[in-house]
Amino acid sequence: MSANNFHLNQASDLFTRFPGVDVADEESQLREDLKYFFMSPCEKYRARRQLPWKLCLQILKIVMVTTQLILFGLSNQLVASFKEENAITFKHLFLKGYQGPDETDGTFIIYTQQDVYGSMFYTINQYLQLQNMTVGNYAYDADKENGSTLRICKQLFMKDVPISSRDKLGINPSIVTECVNIESASAIGDSFKEWKMTNTSFFDIEFYRLILIEINFKLKGIDLQTIRNNELPDCYQFTITNTRYILIFDACVMLSCLMSLVLCTRSIILGLQLHKRFVTFFQRRYNQRVCLSDQLEFLNGWYILIIISDLFTVTGSIMKMEITAKNLTTYDICSIFLGTSTLFSWVGVIRYLGYFQKYNVLILTMQGALPKVLRFCCCAGMIYLGYMFCGWIVLGPYHSKFEKLSTVAECLFSLINGDDMFATFAEIQEKSNLLWLFSRVYLYSFISLFIYMVLSLFIALITDTYETIKKFQLNGFPQTDLHIFMRVCSMTPELSR
Repeated sequence: MSANNFHLNQASDLFTRFPGVDVADEESQLREDLKYFFMSPCEKYRARRQLPWKLCLQILKIVMVTTQLILFGLSNQLVASFKEENAITFKHLFLKGYQGPDETDGTFIIYTQQDVYGSMFYTINQYLQLQNMTVGNYAYDADKENGSTLRICKQLFMKDVPISSRDKLGINPSIVTECVNIESASAIGDSFKEWKMTNTSFFDIEFYRLILIEINFKLKGIDLQTIRNNELPDCYQFTITNTRYILIFDACVMLSCLMSLVLCTRSIILGLQLHKRFVTFFQRRYNQRVCLSDQLEFLNGWYILIIISDLFTVTGSIMKMEITAKNLTTYDICSIFLGTSTLFSWVGVIRYLGYFQKYNVLILTMQGALPKVLRFCCCAGMIYLGYMFCGWIVLGPYHSKFEKLSTVAECLFSLINGDDMFATFAEIQEKSNLLWLFSRVYLYSFISLFIYMVLSLFIALITDTYETIKKFQLNGFPQTDLHIFMRVCSMTPELSR
């Protein structure tokens, strides 16, 4: 750094020999602007008595966004619970012999032709008798395309002439779909047997051609929430009054986010303008290019994070207002926007803690270790992908945790963290001694490699960066050309403006 300082001083001496433009005033003004730009909110207040509007707005926005998220989360839990309870109810109502979620893995299997017919007619009968036996608030709803309340379709291979040989069967791979409809469930009533006799040919199924049988119908329902949840159906007049207050609060959240968006965008634009001034002056004055690290100092990544958070909050708030007004039902998408925006908002607070030396160790360590960690993860990722594909192709048919690539990745990540090790070993089906031996070599080598080597090296990289940051805090951080240029400034901003 002393060499850089010497270069700057030498260039300054050489440049001052040229008459003409008052370069000293320009240089002093640029130093003051740079120093003020990189001040903390408290330093700016002491320098110009200017309130830190962005800081105050961010604190207010976090409170409002978090409150909005909690209110929407409570409502979303009621909706998710209502959907889950009704899904279980429909399985008990329309699946013959269904024993509940604890006894099955979500699939319902039948094995004989008689079971196919029995399950199909059971579902139709239960649907026709729905309003006479269910305790829920359900009603029939017609399909908008064909006007039917219930539609049964079967997909079969195209019928073809069988080959006379006993060992071969001719099947046309073309698929044909046949459907029958029940136009009105309430009108058919006791005439179901007559309707079934009319469609006897449809229910005469050639199972060697059968691919799929679908029974489609729609039901309408209303969620009557209890008083303790403060949720009532929209058909009540006073629900509209409650909705107005919620919409007003959402509008206030949007307004605060838009203000934050404007202020952060303005700060980024000012930073880019100051960057252009500094780079131009540095090149003209010292005939030297500004290094990349100094140029990146002008682009504040925290502002970009806050802008993304504000955009997500505005989008999520608009969707939430539409959901509250019952114009949309996209709860999941709205939850993603609001949840992500709240996450970014809270993470953005770290920026202001970073101005204090006792609190910025985490930020500095993450910034210093990130390039090394990314390079290390790229190398370790190649080994991880190799184990993932190998485990999927070899152990997939015999182990539930290796059936899909996604589950293999999740299983291996759990093993790295020491979770569920014994269950993974014990679940291997002993189909053959060779497969059992391969599974042991595979699991032992992966666990040993990633826990004792890869994970230890990963922690060592972060620890080394942390120790380096601690030394810098004691002995001083390395000074770049930008810091040396600002350090020369002897005037404070409040004196010059």
